[in-house]
Amino acid sequence: MSNMVKCGLIQTKVVTMDAGLKVDQKYLNDLKAKMIDKHLKFTADAAKQGVKILCYQEIFNTPYFCAEQNNVWYDAAESIPDGPTVKLLQDVAKKYSMVLVVPIYEMEQVGVFYNTAAVIDADGKYLGKYRKNHIPHVNPGFWEKFYFKPGNLGYPTFETAYAKIGVYICYDRHFPEGARALGLNGAQIVFNPSATVAGLSEYLWKLEQPAHAAANGYFVGAINRVGSESPWNIGEFYGSSYFCNPKGQIIAQASRDQEELLVSDLNLDEIKDVRHTWQFYRDRRPETYESLVKL
Repeated sequence: MSNMVKCGLIQTKVVTMDAGLKVDQKYLNDLKAKMIDKHLKFTADAAKQGVKILCYQEIFNTPYFCAEQNNVWYDAAESIPDGPTVKLLQDVAKKYSMVLVVPIYEMEQVGVFYNTAAVIDADGKYLGKYRKNHIPHVNPGFWEKFYFKPGNLGYPTFETAYAKIGVYICYDRHFPEGARALGLNGAQIVFNPSATVAGLSEYLWKLEQPAHAAANGYFVGAINRVGSESPWNIGEFYGSSYFCNPKGQIIAQASRDQEELLVSDLNLDEIKDVRHTWQFYRDRRPETYESLVKL
């Protein structure tokens, strides 16, 4: 009997707010409420389809505000797990018996912020969080060091009701070291919520993460939002969210430009089959890699 887990990814557009509104706390609260409402509708649909593990997109309840450097967006951050979004979604996870991966802007304390994903188990219990380790600062439009400290929690994995999962966030995907660490820490499925636009890095979208899956023998769920976001218009977020299996084969893919819930059955028994064929963990030589962290 196969060890099947139905998983889902949500790719959406940011809710359009009225033009000319001042970005203040009320604006931020209204915007976040509308984005949460949109995701709750997708989550209800996922529950109807039998999804057991569901991942939202990077900083899911706001625009990709890193397109500008403006400290007004600091007020969009929340504490984890005690902030209102995670508290709300704990109830949602329990209602649907669904594991939720919830990427939001985290405030650890005043002036200290992270790009973070909270992991909530199917009984509503908060299991922990992953903080994005690799922070880009690229002109134009990706001013992330203005908003986020580099993560300081390493590469944790989370034993959920249905599978052991890990999280990598957006720019992290360009670094194979953390992807390997997640595998060594026992991840069966790695979710990578992202916000990436057409252009420079698009050719890597279907290259790097399937390579991580194949090199480490686990499933990957890669999420990207869709549409363009005013007033910055740094480019088109091209969706194309997908699941790939431990062989690095894409087994389900969303559209390029539509809001969508992507659902796929992942047979966790494939992990054992692949790892028994490709003995990459056996044949690693960590004693020869010391110089890599000195360069």
